[in-house]
Amino acid sequence: MVQQRRAQWIPVGVIVLAVVIDLATPTDVSSAPLLMAAPVAAGPLLSLPGIIATGGLSMAVHAVLAWVDGTFGWKQGVANQLTLLAVTVLAVLIHRTLEGQSARTRRARQVAAVAQAAVLPRPPSRLGDLRIAARYIPAEDEAMIGGDLYVVQETPHGVRVMVGDVRGKGLGAVNAVCADLGAFRFAADEAEDLPRLVTALEGALLREGGRRGGQEQDEGFTTALIVEFAAGLDAVRIVNRGHPPPVLLDARGAATVLEPSQEAPPLGMAALGTWSFPVDTYPFPPGSTLLCYTDGVTEARDETGVFYDAAVRLPHLLRHRSLVGDPPTPGQILQLLIEDVGRHTGGRVQDDQALLALHRPAPKAERVSRRPRV
Repeated sequence: MVQQRRAQWIPVGVIVLAVVIDLATPTDVSSAPLLMAAPVAAGPLLSLPGIIATGGLSMAVHAVLAWVDGTFGWKQGVANQLTLLAVTVLAVLIHRTLEGQSARTRRARQVAAVAQAAVLPRPPSRLGDLRIAARYIPAEDEAMIGGDLYVVQETPHGVRVMVGDVRGKGLGAVNAVCADLGAFRFAADEAEDLPRLVTALEGALLREGGRRGGQEQDEGFTTALIVEFAAGLDAVRIVNRGHPPPVLLDARGAATVLEPSQEAPPLGMAALGTWSFPVDTYPFPPGSTLLCYTDGVTEARDETGVFYDAAVRLPHLLRHRSLVGDPPTPGQILQLLIEDVGRHTGGRVQDDQALLALHRPAPKAERVSRRPRV
């Protein structure tokens, strides 16, 4: 916003520069060409009245300078005035064209936002004692829907979660996301355990690949984390199918990467063979936060090619945050992570990022006793 306000002064700066050059040079040197640049610069920067005012000011300044130099005649005076008028009209047309494109972009973003909310609704902020926060960062501002997904659902078997990344881009990836989410929402309620849930997801992806046919039938897959919380939230069970492992943050902010005990391929590859996959169980004590994300975070690189490591950087961020205030909420943890990834990459979002934080609050007395001392 500050940079935008500064940019609006560019046309005035061009006019001032033209005046300085005209006064500092011989009378046979005209600053009219530079004055013509002022309305053109105003086209994408100012409102319609601002553009017209800039054009009128340019014409007035040119007339005064030409009169001072004694060069305001038909050839150099009136002709330059007509040219300035034509350039101002051109700047108005440029402004109207850009406004039309901006309006179409805004409408497209609104449609995309509605579609994203329908395809990938934001999870509830709380399910029982479990606190939840989710964020989706698209790699392109205009493409708010991609192949990354998350879903949190309360089921008869406990709270179940899926975080995934569909191979590919465009409508094909969105179709696969819809298939994944639909299959999860049905199977999460019906499947008695995680292996049955994963089998149901495999079947849904195979059917979706068969409908799409071609290369997608052979190579369509989804990397996924399927997570289940025990009824009392004292343990978390995870199936990792080729996805970046989640990070478990304890009450003091220490991070542990929950690597799978056995590697397993992504979902949707059952037609190529049969693989076993473990269900890994981890303690989830009070004050813990399970942080899940897609490879838009793990594959974010700085200018030297170094990948981002959340398990290394997050404890430092959380320690600083706890020293200057209360321990961060799940939403604040995600915001700290997103901002830190942005600093690591220099502000370049290299791939879609889907992030999910699931937190089990500690009792109030325990939170006070564990607060870091300054």
